[in-house]
Amino acid sequence: MSSPKPQLRWMSTIALLLLLALGVACTGFFQNPTVSTITIDPPNPSVGFGPGSSPLQLTAAATNSDGSSATLKGGTSCTGTTVCWSSSDPTVATISVGGLLTGVSVGTSTITASSGTVTGTTTATVAEAVSSMTISPTSTAIPADGITAATFTIMGATQSGTQNISSLVTLNPTQNGTAATNINCSASTDASGNPDQSCTAQSGSVQATTVYTITVSYSGYTGTAVVSATLTVSQ
Repeated sequence: MSSPKPQLRWMSTIALLLLLALGVACTGFFQNPTVSTITIDPPNPSVGFGPGSSPLQLTAAATNSDGSSATLKGGTSCTGTTVCWSSSDPTVATISVGGLLTGVSVGTSTITASSGTVTGTTTATVAEAVSSMTISPTSTAIPADGITAATFTIMGATQSGTQNISSLVTLNPTQNGTAATNINCSASTDASGNPDQSCTAQSGSVQATTVYTITVSYSGYTGTAVVSATLTVSQ
């Protein structure tokens, strides 16, 4: 009568190989997603420096290999869910471990957020702190054709005098307190090359004449008064 031991050893070997194969397969299926891209918000931030200026909080959002997204925490390990911040020119702007951007002097600096081998960058602009702002004109009108632009010039009072800060501000269009997604505003230049802000209304986006409020936002603004203009859009 033959011994069952060789058969048992053979079956044990097969079972072990199956377990190893299953383990490899499971490892592949359940690997943690890795960071594919990093986006810094707000993009191209601006901050002031000098008395009364405030730092600006930046955040880093990761898009992962499985399509998911998450906000990365600031730290020193620069891996996994942790991001490391750096400034290309600390004499212009510094950034803390937690992503707090502080202006030091006039100029620009590249801000980098890195996690592992993946990095995201943006350009930070630093200007003197602004104690008051004006927008001109305070009222204008355009048709909703997506082409005709309303242009605004924003001036700011700094310790060095009044300066054109149009390229440093953000214009926020609203209607009755709600963000107006059909109005697009961005930095531009006039015919003489001077900075301004240009706003257009998406073609066919209004059914009747509509009035919008255009509010000026600048992270280096130390005043409290809301600075805004009205934009009337017609069919």
